[in-house]
Amino acid sequence: MASNGLSGYERFMSKPLSLEGAYTALVTPFQDDGASAIDLRSLDALIDSQLEGGIDGLVPCGTTGESPALSSEEQSTVIRRVVQRARAHSRSGVVVMAGTGTNATRSTIERSQAAEQAGVDAVMVVVPYYNKPTQEGLVRHFTSVARAVSCPIVIYNIPGRTGVDLLPDAIGRILEAAPNVVGIKESTGNVLRAQELCRRFGQRLSILSGDDALTLPMMSVGARGVISVTSNLMPKEVARLVKLAADGRYSEARTLHLAMLPVHEAMFLEANPGPIKAALAMAGRASDGVRGPLVAAGAATRAAIQAALDAYQRGAA
Repeated sequence: MASNGLSGYERFMSKPLSLEGAYTALVTPFQDDGASAIDLRSLDALIDSQLEGGIDGLVPCGTTGESPALSSEEQSTVIRRVVQRARAHSRSGVVVMAGTGTNATRSTIERSQAAEQAGVDAVMVVVPYYNKPTQEGLVRHFTSVARAVSCPIVIYNIPGRTGVDLLPDAIGRILEAAPNVVGIKESTGNVLRAQELCRRFGQRLSILSGDDALTLPMMSVGARGVISVTSNLMPKEVARLVKLAADGRYSEARTLHLAMLPVHEAMFLEANPGPIKAALAMAGRASDGVRGPLVAAGAATRAAIQAALDAYQRGAA
């Protein structure tokens, strides 16, 4: 029992969280190159640009934030900075959802508890990578984390990076056992999977697209938004697309979606976050440095990014 007399479940139920809209999977800017310290000034500017651009939520320390390459101290610094900056801004209600997942249950619990103490609204927990647990192991992992914190939890399923796919039946078991699991970042790249999740769990679970290029298709079958990479660079445009789709204005949303599609595709020509960091550097907003074993985006990718951005601007003019 917590010191205030409430159980974790009771504290969670006293502050429900509805997850919908456009969320940015924030990059972690470094000073000059990836071997250097975190560039807090650029991080602050990035946070401000998101808030001013109408983004509904910020997701620090996910895959795009290079969480595997951050120390525990660096992760804590980034999360606290994002929380403080978001709370101090004139816009209220912006959700801060920290990435806290690792490939071990114990360390995931520790990072989730630390993020909760830092004041986040929710934590995002990736399916454990490399270990390749069974579906039973995945159920136990997520329910153990859920019982250890009182804040809402968003599952992050990205089998292309983790090597294992969290299947719908296992998701159903997790939802039965863990009421504070409230969302899933669905990154299988499969709209059929997305619509199955919407059909089975859409009233209980917020399904969020984990692929910018699939945001509109997924929202058309019941997803409630996106955790976006492109919005690091184009927050207003991504926020507008999601708002149009949420309002049922699909003709306008489709026009914007198709116009942005080449930009989304350019952001994944190399391993994320290399291309989006290159795009931010080209715009003078942050260094393009990434931490090894990642490398900065190459010349061909930079040229493709610039061509996609130029084409978008011409179309928007």
